[in-house]
Amino acid sequence: MNTRLLLGLLPTLLFFTSCHTGPTSNNIAYRNLFAEAGYPQDAIRQKIDDTFQHLFYGDKDTAAVYYEAGGNANGKLAYIHDVNNNDVRSEGMSYGMMIAVQLDKKEIFDALWNWSKTYMYHADPAHPAYGYFAWSLTTDGEINDPMPAPDGEEYFATALYFAATRWGNGEGIYNYEQEADVLTNHLRNRAPITGVASGRIYTCLNLFDAEHAMVRFTPDSIHAAHTDASYHLPAFYEVWAQRGSEENREFWAKAANASRAYFEKAAHPQTALTSDYGNFDGTPWAAPWRPESATFSYDAWRTVMNWSVDWAWWKKDPKAVERSNRLLHFFQSEGIGRYGNQYKLDGTKLADGQPVGLIACNATAALASHTPISLKFVKALWLCEPPTGRYRYYDSMLMMMALLHCSGEFKVYL
Repeated sequence: MNTRLLLGLLPTLLFFTSCHTGPTSNNIAYRNLFAEAGYPQDAIRQKIDDTFQHLFYGDKDTAAVYYEAGGNANGKLAYIHDVNNNDVRSEGMSYGMMIAVQLDKKEIFDALWNWSKTYMYHADPAHPAYGYFAWSLTTDGEINDPMPAPDGEEYFATALYFAATRWGNGEGIYNYEQEADVLTNHLRNRAPITGVASGRIYTCLNLFDAEHAMVRFTPDSIHAAHTDASYHLPAFYEVWAQRGSEENREFWAKAANASRAYFEKAAHPQTALTSDYGNFDGTPWAAPWRPESATFSYDAWRTVMNWSVDWAWWKKDPKAVERSNRLLHFFQSEGIGRYGNQYKLDGTKLADGQPVGLIACNATAALASHTPISLKFVKALWLCEPPTGRYRYYDSMLMMMALLHCSGEFKVYL
């Protein structure tokens, strides 16, 4: 090739390389969006390391969300603290485990898993939530609500499969693959159980509706006919379809496709916003105790991350690209520094302010976007400092995961 032509093409070649090559797991190419935005690799690594140190080992009163809690016969115990609500949530524990396995922090992973199995897990076959994890507990391990929030189970299972590959299986609760197989089997196949928990009679079903092949909002039969867009994790179901128990693999592949179709139904045709809670047909659901759940709010921030990561990993839902473009153009029209954090699905603003968690999730949309404005949202995440204070838990966890996604360091381990 002519040298002058080669030099002229060099910037284009470098951009293409940053988008389409790099470290792979299971033959997946991981985009480094920060590199595409012009940040050097040593600065990217430092940003990740500094944020991790802040979340896990920063000041316990103002910065950290990770707390060590002694030990038991299985080893060390630790939890992720939702400071604002003063509780420990299966969501945060499973996020913490996923962050730990991605960053090769086995000791942290095992301590979080030990706490989850010791205090959150329902091991009694007579318990209506048998085989699941209570979604909210005190920091002392007392159950606030015995029912599960299914995204916790989904992140637990996937983190365990990844741990089995990264570190190998151990004994007991640290036989990661066996634990994940048992959990995913319960998610699909567990029979209904009626029993008393926390002074109330529950009838609990499995966590995935068989007819729709979709995750439920809750297994509690009273509200089991609903879902939550941010609980739909087709990227993870593809992992289970390859790595899970043989008899369930076909169902998980079906569930992944069902969630992709659900996103298309649930996302507003102009804004691509989704509601917090929904019906299986994609329409919003206003829960009786929380009517604002029919709007784009705190749960729904994560939905774009779910469909964008699925596209980045598996490339099976081309409509994810248009959805991410649509969502980013909506927020661009609101002003990157001015958009709010809660909306009606048609784009009517309900609340001002830009929490770091929403900025983080919007940045991950660039994983499935080809619009030139997408890197503006990546740069907005780069400029964020790790959260401090009362509301730091949710924002911090979403920020940490988004940094891993946007740097190409959130990988599939099969």
